[in-house]
Amino acid sequence: MSPELLFAIVIAYFLILLFVAWITGRKSNNESFFIGNRNSNWMLVAFGMIGTSLSGVTFVSVPGAVGKEGFAYFQIAIGYMIGYLTIAYVLLPLYYRLNVTSIYNYLQQRLGFVSYKTGASFFILSRTLGATARLYLVVNILQEAILSSLGVPFWATTAVILLMILLYTFEGGVKTIVWTDTLQTTCMLAGLVICTVYILNQLNLGFGESISAMGERGFTQVFFTDPGSKLFFLKQILAGAFITITMTGMDQEMMQKNISVKTLGDSQKNMITFSIVLTGVLLLFLFLGGLLHLYAAAQGVGATGDKLFPTVALQHMPPAIAIIFIIALISALFPSADGAITALTSSFCIDILGIKRRKDLDDRQQKRLRQSVHLSFAGIFLLFVMVFYWINSGSMIGVILKVAAYTYGPLLGLFAFGLLTRRAVDDRKVPYICIAAPLICFLLDKYQKQILPGFEIGPELLILNGVLVFVGLLLLSRPASVAHETTAL
Repeated sequence: MSPELLFAIVIAYFLILLFVAWITGRKSNNESFFIGNRNSNWMLVAFGMIGTSLSGVTFVSVPGAVGKEGFAYFQIAIGYMIGYLTIAYVLLPLYYRLNVTSIYNYLQQRLGFVSYKTGASFFILSRTLGATARLYLVVNILQEAILSSLGVPFWATTAVILLMILLYTFEGGVKTIVWTDTLQTTCMLAGLVICTVYILNQLNLGFGESISAMGERGFTQVFFTDPGSKLFFLKQILAGAFITITMTGMDQEMMQKNISVKTLGDSQKNMITFSIVLTGVLLLFLFLGGLLHLYAAAQGVGATGDKLFPTVALQHMPPAIAIIFIIALISALFPSADGAITALTSSFCIDILGIKRRKDLDDRQQKRLRQSVHLSFAGIFLLFVMVFYWINSGSMIGVILKVAAYTYGPLLGLFAFGLLTRRAVDDRKVPYICIAAPLICFLLDKYQKQILPGFEIGPELLILNGVLVFVGLLLLSRPASVAHETTAL
């Protein structure tokens, strides 16, 4: 497959996105950028969120992990369903009742101004690290498959991709992303299905036969019953639930799309529909992972983990399938990066700079400030992607879950304390608790073999982090005033 042809396909795909952005971004304002004027179609939001949730990491890492962990990831997917139900019937009613633009406004109303700033800051940190890790993985694949042979350095590839994202999100923000995510999710799922069908045909296997072949190699095990293992099913299900509650329900990027829908009822339909479809898609990714390992064994492919799918698609499949893979891959890349930059811009402008409260800025000045922040985050993304490149990490899905455990834990503790208690906290001391809890978790994770011999800490580190924050807030709390009681459950 010619690198020049693949590069031309990437450019053509981007031009289509740019056209969609031009159509949807006309006459946009700050409200369009931040929450789509609360006029988004719930079905489009639900479908587009699949692409945002999956990203290039799911596209590459989940199939690649089947060789070592079988279908264990589906244990986490079961937890996801529990988490989405919690978001739909606990968090969304709260956000709509308070009519927030940033979901972290809830923390200000319930706990105080410093707690609000702390929550927003942890979101900005977590989303920046998580999104750039996802971006690094896909950019690295594109670099190795296309750009290296053309003499383009890695930093230039990253910069060009970020420039592309800026061009189609600069004006419309959420209003544009709802539509571009729909297009990109369609392309990604089409690529997933086509690759699955192609491998089945090449292996000359039916669905049942392929499952039997995977089972013989131990790929189809879903539930793991060793309590000491990080794959223990109760750990994984609980972790999946809390990962969803924090990384979706307490994440401005995901929630700003939900609260851009007109009514609470439509937003809840969006969340439930999205969760059902996503579960099916994750099952298909695991099935594809098993097929890829069978196909790799038959073709003598030695690549494993994150490199398995790209190696098989680009080096051991026909050019047409390689093209489909590249389109699907960049379709997984853009939704996770464009939404993250937009959400980070929104959160920084609203939560940190207080753009909506500033009377000294007219609409034009606010827009100029928002665009400056948007450009700044693109530069930050470039820096962090290069850091991941220099570090040259292994499986990125493990890195992302670890980052989430440390940085979303404080958000879990803050929201849980606000929702589950009627007590007030010493607002000024909240940042110290939110910093101390991840540090304790880091030490526990680092020295777990000495502290907890025979027990592996996995994704449940996120829950522990949240519990530590909750307990710390509880120790510093006092009976709340009537005003605060009204915002607790």
